[in-house]
Amino acid sequence: MTDRRPELGEALVEAENLKVYFPIYAGILQRKVGDVRAVDDVTFEIRRGETLGLVGESGCGKSTTGRALIRLREATGGSVRFDGNDLSGMSREELRRMRRRMQIIFQDPYSSLNPRMTVGSIVAEPIETHKLARGAEKAERVRELLRLVGLNPQFTNRYPHEFSGGQRQRIGVARALAVEPEFIVCDEPISALDVSIQAQVMNLLVDLREEFGLTYLFIAHDLSAVRHISDRVGVMYLGKLVELGPPSAIYVQPGHPYTRALLSAVPIPNPKAERRRKRVILTGDVPSPANPPSGCRFHTRCWLYEKLGRPENCRTIDPELRLIGSDHRAACHYAEEAQESDVGVAHVVREAAGPRPAEAASSTVAATVGQPSPVPDAS
Repeated sequence: MTDRRPELGEALVEAENLKVYFPIYAGILQRKVGDVRAVDDVTFEIRRGETLGLVGESGCGKSTTGRALIRLREATGGSVRFDGNDLSGMSREELRRMRRRMQIIFQDPYSSLNPRMTVGSIVAEPIETHKLARGAEKAERVRELLRLVGLNPQFTNRYPHEFSGGQRQRIGVARALAVEPEFIVCDEPISALDVSIQAQVMNLLVDLREEFGLTYLFIAHDLSAVRHISDRVGVMYLGKLVELGPPSAIYVQPGHPYTRALLSAVPIPNPKAERRRKRVILTGDVPSPANPPSGCRFHTRCWLYEKLGRPENCRTIDPELRLIGSDHRAACHYAEEAQESDVGVAHVVREAAGPRPAEAASSTVAATVGQPSPVPDAS
């Protein structure tokens, strides 16, 4: 396989002060009384050729962020630039042409596929939309895409309900690849699949990234999966990006108390490591994104805030995402104090936490289910 992956460094996607609000209406006249701040003032970049993993609790704004990056969801404020082009100022026709360069793999592999269309029609639709091929050339392109994602090219006349969950997700990957994009938003592509099929789909994504030089935003709940596939990891909480950095920093010496709470919940199949674990049990409920707390949004549930004697700046000043290490940022006033603690990461094997090349990531994930890089699952 030829490695076409470009050198990391140049930003392909840039979000600056990105905001996505959903209005709240009430009363007989349906007047606007507030907003649900799904994404609130988020700034980051995705470098060409890298995989940025995005994790956080359900409802924290991960999927909304991913959709806003490709303008499937209109932003309320801020800007998104793709390869230097501001997406917010584009007309419908300009955006349609730009969409060839950025695609999405949806979370639910069944609801995202039209049940009335055959697989061949589903994969061919973007090819027709962008007028990339026609006739026999288009049919051959569809068969090649199915073969590329590990499906039988003779399945073009079958319907989505005739496939298993893993196979349907592969169809979604083939559809995303049909227009030869540069950037793909992977919106929890493995969450609806069982463990063995998750490994196959992850291996497929890693191999496709290496072969075609793709750039991914990989959204997931599985911290282990994100660690193995990502070059950098972002952590979101209540619409805010609270930490961003390489896996070697995020998983060994995180600088935000929320990240440590997430890591402490990861099960470890090692009794000795389990005994060393310092669990973080977050108290209270997640605040409403329609009425977030003042200051740091995590302070109402923060164990470090209590440990430090409830400092006032946590309640009054919203911390910025600041640099606390090499390419490592955290939005916490006391990130250095959090890094000195072993809460949440005492069970992490430090020797195994360094950055992993894509080949190692693929083999590690495959090893968890005892089979090699991608093979099609049974129908």
